[in-house]
Amino acid sequence: MKKLFAASLMAFLVFASISSFAQAKKEDKSKRPSPPALATATLASGAKITIDYSQPSIKGRTIGKDIEPKNGEVWRTGANEATVFETSKAIKVNGQALPAGKYGLFTLVKDGTWTMIFNKTWNQWGAYDYKKADDAIRITAKVTKAATFAEKMTFVIGKDGTVQLLWGDNNVQYKLD
Repeated sequence: MKKLFAASLMAFLVFASISSFAQAKKEDKSKRPSPPALATATLASGAKITIDYSQPSIKGRTIGKDIEPKNGEVWRTGANEATVFETSKAIKVNGQALPAGKYGLFTLVKDGTWTMIFNKTWNQWGAYDYKKADDAIRITAKVTKAATFAEKMTFVIGKDGTVQLLWGDNNVQYKLD
């Protein structure tokens, strides 16, 4: 009887420990230093666009030196998990065809030119597992000086399909059709 009680107690303790650990793993992402954000829009074609990302803050640092994007390095275009770009229908991005689906959105800045990368591997942490071979498309974005300084990286999708990435004094734009 004592052995049965001890075995039952041990099983309960193991189950309780696993359950507690699982609960601890479900963190409140809104409490992160780079909280989650979402940009959504429906294009004239009816395609629903969603950009699911985390918002890093500049905090007095210099883009390209202290924080991303750094020249010649692929960046997850945000913080934490890779930014996810999702379209419910096939669209064109700066004139290039992009099938319906989810994509990891990465950025490569090289000598002032911003390349936006739509990668087939969307479910990953940062850009650590990024593989160029999985790129669906790459487009060159237009970069201008932002009207106001953006402390937190922010995506805005306009009714006309223009996507803006506001980060520091950068206004990075590309067009969805």
